[in-house]
Order: sequence, then structure tokens, then C-alpha cells
Amino acid sequence: MLPSLSVHSKLPWVGTTIFTVMSRMAQEVGAISLSQGAPDFACSPELIDLIAHYMKMGYNQYAPMEGLLALREQIASKTERCYGFAPDPVTEVTVTTGATEGLFAAITAVVRPGDEVIVFEPCYDSYIPAIELCGGKAIRLSLEGETYRIPWQQLKQAITSRTRLLIINTPHNPTGSILRKPDIDQLTAILKDSDIFLISDEVYEHIIFDGEPHYSIAREPLLRERSFIMSSFGKTYHATGWKVGYCIAPANLTKELRKVHQFLVFSTHTATQYALAEYLKKPETYETLPDFYQEKRDKFRQMMAQTRFRLLPCSGSYFQLGSYAHLSDEADAAYATRLTKEYGVATIPVSAFYKEATDQRVLRFCFAKKDETLEKAVERLMRI
Repeated sequence: MLPSLSVHSKLPWVGTTIFTVMSRMAQEVGAISLSQGAPDFACSPELIDLIAHYMKMGYNQYAPMEGLLALREQIASKTERCYGFAPDPVTEVTVTTGATEGLFAAITAVVRPGDEVIVFEPCYDSYIPAIELCGGKAIRLSLEGETYRIPWQQLKQAITSRTRLLIINTPHNPTGSILRKPDIDQLTAILKDSDIFLISDEVYEHIIFDGEPHYSIAREPLLRERSFIMSSFGKTYHATGWKVGYCIAPANLTKELRKVHQFLVFSTHTATQYALAEYLKKPETYETLPDFYQEKRDKFRQMMAQTRFRLLPCSGSYFQLGSYAHLSDEADAAYATRLTKEYGVATIPVSAFYKEATDQRVLRFCFAKKDETLEKAVERLMRI
């Protein structure tokens, strides 16, 4: 008999993601899910028809590893239209299997054992595991207070000779904060004379409110020369399950990213790429998104004003944070569980976005839902 085999985990602190846990719990108890960041309304029928068309046309084999050229050309055109910069679609644009795969490929491309990577918590849950799998060390800085601004002085102090990479996210998940021009100026001043790489996670680039512009790193020559810029068609086109994203980076960085990308997934679903290449020719498909989601944000905030939650600012993304610190001393994970089981509304505890589970008694609500879903959820939350 073989001896018992044990695995020395590379990620001993990682368990099943909170998104899986809360979504499963919501299904088990029949709760309304405002937890995982996935719309419950349909994506464009035209886009679905386009995918079906290209599948029937026989585009069902491997796409090029770097992505369909027609799609990369449209991504470059969209980037120029939105941000005044046209990346080279051949050498500077890569289609990825969702932004998460692109993030992993970018981190793996540049982070070596012993390197330090600065991240801002709360942060998307894939950042730190990817850093640690590469042998890097995540240097975690907390965003400031309830505004969730970057602590610029702390960032300056955190940079050492071992700092290899900095990761930013705007609009920000889970907080809904955004970077504005003064922030970009601060970032440029800090990085311009360094050899630090930058990942700019911009998957919610078109979900930004109150007339604010999205300050993509693509706008900034001094920053984009060191940057991997990530975006996601799943977020833009209400189709998170398709897992199609892209990365814009200078040719030398793209070359290294593709070395990793080709051995992670090789390529991304072919017919979907053809469909997106055609659909992107209509700028209104993404330019109307801020108004669409602002209407949902405003309606959700108006309804939530009737509950006892205290809402925090939300300038972008489709997430709204709510504090219950004045209602309960329960830990946020326990409170979210009780909310799901007793009141029938599933949320995400924000402590899940901190490696050490920092608990400020704040929950994340996703408002990318049908109006009737939001209305029913708020009716239940009003009972608290």
C-alpha cells in the first residue's frame, strides 16, 4: 500500500472564495443574491445572435493565441476613441480568458521570488494569491477611511529596492471609489524615475458616474510605458460567464505576458471574439453604460435610504457599500450569513477583500440587477 501523500500547500491561507460561499448559501436558502458581481438581466440579443452566427459559420477551432486580429484592432480603435491613445493591435493588445487570467499572466510575467508587490486593500481577491504563487511578497496598504483613497505618503514610504510591481484598480472593487486627475499626477510623480511596473485593473472603465471621466492609464504616456492595462468585456456587456478580457501593454511587456498566457489557456473562445469584433464597431454599446448603471445606482441608493444601513459613497463600478456598525457588533461574515438566512438577502462581507480579514462592519451590495430584484431585496432589508 502506498504511504499517505500530503500536499504542502502553496496557498495555505486560501479557502473557497467568499463569492462561491455566499452564492451557494443564497441558492440553498432561496435568498435574493446581491453578492457576486454578476447581472441577473440578459446581455444584448444582437450579441448572442452574432456568436451563434459565427459558430454556425464554422469558427469553432482555436483562435490565435494572442487573440483574433480583428478584435484587437477594434480594441485599439476603442482605446483611441476613449483615451486618445491607439495601441498597436499586433504587438500591444492581447485577448485574455477574462481579466483574471490576464492579471495572473501579467503578475507571473514580471514578479520573481523575493520581489515586493504593493497592493491596496480592500482588493480583488486574485491579486495576492497570484503574487504569492510567483514567490513574491504582497505589501498591503489600506485605502483611507470611508473614502477609500490611496494613502500617497504611505505608498512613498512603502517603496523599497525590492519593489517590483504596483497594482491599482479604478473604478474600484469593492468600494466604488475612482482615481481622479490629481491621483494620476501623484502616481506619475512617484513612479516616473523608478523601475517599478504597474498593473491598472480597469474592468469597470465604462461604469462611472456623475459625469466623471475615467482616467485610464492609457491616457498617460509616462505611466503606460510601464503598465499592463486590464479590461473585461464581461463587465461591459453584461456577460461575465463568457470570460473574455484583454490586456494593453507596451510591446516588450506584451511579449512576456504572452509567454505566460499561451501556457495558461492558449486562446479564448473563437466565435465570441468574432462577435465582439463586430459589436465593438458600435460605440454606443459601451458609451451608454454610465447612464444605464447610474440610474440603477441612484434608484438603489434611494430605496436603501429606507433601510437602517448607512451608505458609503459610490462613484463607479456596480457595487454599493453599506455600513451596519451602528446596528450590530457582529463580525461582517457572521452578519452577512445571518442576513442571508434570516432576511433572505445575500451580500459580500468586505473583510473578504483583506488578507487578514480586516473587519469594519461593512457589506458590499451588487446593484447590477433587474429593478424588481432590487426592489424585493430592499423590501426584505427594510425589516432589519
